[in-house]
Amino acid sequence: MKSKNHYDQYLRDSQDELALQYIPAVRAMAFKLKERLPSSIDMNDLVSIGTEELIKLSRRYDSTKNDSFWGYARKRVNGSMLDYLRSLDVLSRASRRLVKAIDYEVSKYFNTHEEEPSNEYLAEVLNEDLDKIKQARIAADIYTVIPIDEQYNALEEGDILKECEHAQVLDSVKKILSTLSQREQLVIQLYYLEELSLSEISEVLDITESRISQISKEVIKKIRKSLGA
Repeated sequence: MKSKNHYDQYLRDSQDELALQYIPAVRAMAFKLKERLPSSIDMNDLVSIGTEELIKLSRRYDSTKNDSFWGYARKRVNGSMLDYLRSLDVLSRASRRLVKAIDYEVSKYFNTHEEEPSNEYLAEVLNEDLDKIKQARIAADIYTVIPIDEQYNALEEGDILKECEHAQVLDSVKKILSTLSQREQLVIQLYYLEELSLSEISEVLDITESRISQISKEVIKKIRKSLGA
């Protein structure tokens, strides 16, 4: 019995040691995600969530079935961070309506001035409290890092993924993306698939971060409108 306890402890230590080797990778993942999030989100929270998931995975890892531990764990760790962001539930029913109103005004302003309006401008136009405008924009920014096929749910009260198969939603998204301009498609690919930050995409495409952000939001609106229809 004592030998069994020693072996269990040895196994647990080995598993934890495996997890510890990849803490820098978790921190790098959290940092890259944080670059695309508002300042109100603490990177340390993301690291903590990712590390906890990494340790759980190390204790379930079977090297005979998976060649690389990080290859096995990477998507699951990233998924745990996204789950944490979803759990914040920052979009109430009222703020969903406000975000939609803000999106409309931002699009209209951007088409004229080639830059996003200030929070003060939006507060005046929408006759809303400035703090509410700030919080609604923060909430919307959080949801931009969630996988693109889930974007519809972020601003709608229903759950589109419960109403139709996930594969059907993905197929709809692909069809919508195929109708976009080459630049729009490239922005979406770099932002959602390659997970580049706005500043990195700006360097690649030689356009402003504000313009990239606006292209992303316009594409998401097209997807929401199509799925909603």
